[in-house]
Amino acid sequence: MSKDSSINQSEQQRQLALDVLCALREADYEALFAGGCVRDQLLGITPKDYDVATNATPEQVRELFGHRRTIAVGAAFGVIAVLGKKGQDPIEVATFRSDGAYVDGRRPTEVLYTTAEQDAQRRDFTINGMFLDPLAQESEQVVDYVGGLADLEIRTLRAIGDPQQRFAEDKLRLLRAIRFASTYDLQIQSETLAAVRQMASEVTVVSAERIGMELDRLLRHKNRSKGVEQLAKTGLLKAIFPELADAVEQTDQWQGRLEVLARLQSPSLPTALAALLSGQTSPKKAKALCRRIRLTNVQGEQTAWLLEKLPHIEQAEELPWPQLQRILVAEGSGELMELATATWGGKHPGVVRCRELLSQPPEVLDPPTLATGDDLIAHGIAPGKHFKALLDYLRDEQLEGRLNSKDDALAAAKQWIARE
Repeated sequence: MSKDSSINQSEQQRQLALDVLCALREADYEALFAGGCVRDQLLGITPKDYDVATNATPEQVRELFGHRRTIAVGAAFGVIAVLGKKGQDPIEVATFRSDGAYVDGRRPTEVLYTTAEQDAQRRDFTINGMFLDPLAQESEQVVDYVGGLADLEIRTLRAIGDPQQRFAEDKLRLLRAIRFASTYDLQIQSETLAAVRQMASEVTVVSAERIGMELDRLLRHKNRSKGVEQLAKTGLLKAIFPELADAVEQTDQWQGRLEVLARLQSPSLPTALAALLSGQTSPKKAKALCRRIRLTNVQGEQTAWLLEKLPHIEQAEELPWPQLQRILVAEGSGELMELATATWGGKHPGVVRCRELLSQPPEVLDPPTLATGDDLIAHGIAPGKHFKALLDYLRDEQLEGRLNSKDDALAAAKQWIARE
């Protein structure tokens, strides 16, 4: 998505949120923008989505907008999604609430509908606990019950109320503290940071899916290196990835990993993970790690492939062309080259050679196969387990320039079968 289209989409989302807010106000309910969109706007960042908080109950919200235009995405927690036009993300409307006891480190046992001020008190961090009135006459008015404005001014991430209580309520907040601090270049307030360190080992009670999603956001952000460094310093990295516990103790090697992460431009999650894990674990173990945090099979396979093939780029000057060619024409070669460049620099001989080879015309870099399996069968060669080895042999001979036509390939296939 281009920058212009992203901004346009955000403007459409803001207008939809304004329409929802105005409808609530016209029905005599309180309604304010809440949470991340307020934080981002105050930081000069275009919000990606907008949330509305109100004193209307979920039932009243659905009655106002109609059941066909609303979805009870979290009605038990006071959250109703209001649909817009096709292609627009829904606007989540949350009723002001206070939470009952948390018993599983994730969600409250009950919620009580209440006021905006009490609603702010149950949120995670002060920068996320502010509201905004976009319809204020003189200027957009920030409604701040928790000191979020002051903390933004001094670039501080602070838990609302008692940090240990906030983290005990939802252990994912331990990871979110690091992500917010690194993403927005904030210093974590001392008591909040102490609580993260003290409770880091408890993050494992959070579902693997939620941990994976949080890591995805952190590792694909430009400040990923700072975030990973904080994960290591607080003990969260060791809790999530015990495989990296020893690596963190090896100062020079670990610093090198952080520098590689910082040099990545706009990596996919597998590329960032491979940068973090390179030299620390095998491709097989990396795939198991990806399964553990519930990444997709594709992401796990790609992470393992990058780790397996990265040494080949370092040795590219010595590798036979057919072996190197198969790597460079693979679907993930662009990610591999980004990782290799971040690891050794653009002037590394192996990187230089691969860049030169990739600049060749497609018909030179990846010429059409001279003979397929069907061609071999039609030529009287019976299929079987040997087919893959035979086809690989024919491809290697073609790439080395020793076969130049289909007839050459079929003749070479007959000779190969005879030798076998």
